[in-house]
Amino acid sequence: MSESNETEKRPRVAIIAAMGRNREIGSNNDLMWHLRTDMLFFRDTTMGFFVIMGRKNFDSIPAKYKPLHGRVNVIISRNPDFAFEECYTCSSLDEAIEVAISNGEEKVFVIGGGQIYEMAMQAGLVDEMYLTHVEADFPQADVFFPGFNQLEWQRESIMKVQADIQNEFDFEIVHYTRTK
Repeated sequence: MSESNETEKRPRVAIIAAMGRNREIGSNNDLMWHLRTDMLFFRDTTMGFFVIMGRKNFDSIPAKYKPLHGRVNVIISRNPDFAFEECYTCSSLDEAIEVAISNGEEKVFVIGGGQIYEMAMQAGLVDEMYLTHVEADFPQADVFFPGFNQLEWQRESIMKVQADIQNEFDFEIVHYTRTK
């Protein structure tokens, strides 16, 4: 971060993601399941916050939902010419955090994809995670959530949902808070 902002408070960084038993999060730039309750949890949890995502993740959002309503959308792209109306475009995760700082944000959500999750985890930026653990295997997956040491996180179950007409698989949403 730039020297001028070193004294400004960094917002809390939260990751929100859903993954299969083997940390699978996507295939061919799309989700591999339909979990209505999880999608509603995602919407309600991120509403009103900055959401930081990679360009591929942004591209995977259906057109009718772009940009994500009620949230400030921040897209990370290596393409300096990439732009989308009503969204910030940044070239790095650090720049995205700078945008949040300059807007006085106290909390931001990293919403994917795999590379952006990995960057946030490797940089040690993540303070908390909302992870949906889908009780199924997805051998077709080509994107995975990064591994993490569970001993460094306090785990709190938020909800368990059994498969039904609106939720294709059993799943549990867990809130992790960094302890170390």
